[in-house]
Amino acid sequence: MLRPGRLSAALAAICTVVLTATLLAGSAAAGEPRSADIPQATSKAAKTPTTKAAGNKVVGYFTEWGIYQRNYHVKNVETSGSAAKLTHINYAFGNVTGGKCAIGDSYADYDKAYDAASSVDGQADTWDAGALRGNFNQLRKLKKLHPGLKVLWSFGGWTWSSGFTEAAKNPAAFAQSCYDLVEDPRWADVFDGIDIDWEYPNACGLSCDTSGKDAFKNLMSAVRAKFGSSNLVTAAITADASSGGKIEAADYAGAASYVDWYNPMTYDFFGAWAAQGPTAPHSPLNSYNGIPQQGFNTDAAIQKLKGLGIPASKLLLGIGFYGRGWSGVTQDAPGGTATGAAPGTYEAGIEDYKVLKGSCPATGTVAGTAYAHCGNQWWSYDTPATIAGKMNYKQQQGLGGTFFWELSGDTTNGELIKSIS
Repeated sequence: MLRPGRLSAALAAICTVVLTATLLAGSAAAGEPRSADIPQATSKAAKTPTTKAAGNKVVGYFTEWGIYQRNYHVKNVETSGSAAKLTHINYAFGNVTGGKCAIGDSYADYDKAYDAASSVDGQADTWDAGALRGNFNQLRKLKKLHPGLKVLWSFGGWTWSSGFTEAAKNPAAFAQSCYDLVEDPRWADVFDGIDIDWEYPNACGLSCDTSGKDAFKNLMSAVRAKFGSSNLVTAAITADASSGGKIEAADYAGAASYVDWYNPMTYDFFGAWAAQGPTAPHSPLNSYNGIPQQGFNTDAAIQKLKGLGIPASKLLLGIGFYGRGWSGVTQDAPGGTATGAAPGTYEAGIEDYKVLKGSCPATGTVAGTAYAHCGNQWWSYDTPATIAGKMNYKQQQGLGGTFFWELSGDTTNGELIKSIS
């Protein structure tokens, strides 16, 4: 099992009754998606593409546990060229327990000693009393190299979201605990704000929450009140736009005034938790003929959130730097049957882009994203070409920028983040 991380918005929704309505959308040829793959927006603003309206935020998640098996460190953010492309880093994750924000992994966060060769600036950590080490010190050094780069501490995630139920009972106390932790004098200069990743308020993720529709708004209001206008306050939110789905379970519109932006998790819509398939791209840009669940696509989420009155400038487009796959598949096109999850380096059914681009290259595109059929395996993932198409969509919709999960899935030379920037 993965360390606490963002797994699937769809995982908790696989028992949802599949709607029968479908929308037609053409598959793209190799390269950029055809115009049929980019949905026609309904608003006047969206119908008039304008690059001036869209924002240029590029937010990448850095996972604290990536320093172990993955051997991915803050220095890799620099050597890959990613640091120069990023505007913000979300450091994932802090824990939520006992109704409070808490340290996730103290060794990784501020204790691990980096030698000169592994350090961002070529200087080894010291064991002097009070000296900061670990990822926090490496992030401090990275910010010195890139003064415009901002870092937010993200709390929750798939595994640690159950703590928000208790936190929602006393939002002010929760906000105070988070502020005290983020602004701890040992590392206050490292962080420029907080990201809340509650999966999912008043709905089910790894566990189910019944805090009520107002709980998320109340919690975000308290966080903003405590952190003030000088700090960034953001939130990762569901992208389930199905009828009666998770977007409807919480007052995301009401909470929008308290956040600088939302990160709708427009990936993990489909995957091998449905072991027999049907195969489907986990991050479709739009609907397509045969999609297993209506409302499970990027455009549906963006349009539903905008329809609630949330400004486009407060919505970032989500990209996954990984693929999801099945085994026992004979059909090349989406919609085939399977026998189970495809093998993955760290977990069955999921693999980094940097691995898949060589082990199972893309063989087709559908709904603005790529898929690959190799042997008896079937994978879906974004490529530089499909990300370019999604960036066109981001511009057309006037979104505030792009975010992605997560940095270690990219190639050593930052192939995917370059296609975003």
